Amino acid sequence: MSKAIKQMEMDALKQRFQGVREYVFLSVNKLDAQADWSLRQNLRKKKIHVQMVKNTLARRVFRDMGITIEADGYWTGTTWLAWGPESVAELSKEIETAVVRNAALREKVTVKGAVTEGLPVPFEQALKMPTKAEAIGTIVGMLLSPVSQVISGLTGPISQVASQIESKTKEEEKPAEAPPPAA
Repeated sequence: MSKAIKQMEMDALKQRFQGVREYVFLSVNKLDAQADWSLRQNLRKKKIHVQMVKNTLARRVFRDMGITIEADGYWTGTTWLAWGPESVAELSKEIETAVVRNAALREKVTVKGAVTEGLPVPFEQALKMPTKAEAIGTIVGMLLSPVSQVISGLTGPISQVASQIESKTKEEEKPAEAPPPAA
């Protein structure tokens, strides 16, 4: 392959991966055309893109984009890159559902690992990471927890005083019992 062709392919990969920071690396062996089409179609429905890449060119493109992946196994054999949802956790969960849990594909498609924010991550760890919505929810909960404690600390004594005042006013409002009639 000439240098001009390689450069054109690298430019196309750079354009394709522009702004993408989360990937799942897959290795595909002995996948027939029908299973390949079916897998790609299922992933496309979930807005996951898949592309087979030449390892040497993809490695150069990633290095130019500021993503250096030197972990073992990422650049060996055939490499499919999957990307799409907002977080690597969502992507990993969808890949697990489509590939790992599918008995027909389990032996033909294997997961090499994941990349999040330019750093390689084991696939098992990527599955356990929170999604973007879960992470935001956790942070909001952590921020609101002290505030709710302060509010409950302020309203607790006030509600006790209010209930005591209410019980006193009810005692005063009770009509005095009439003395028993004289016989």
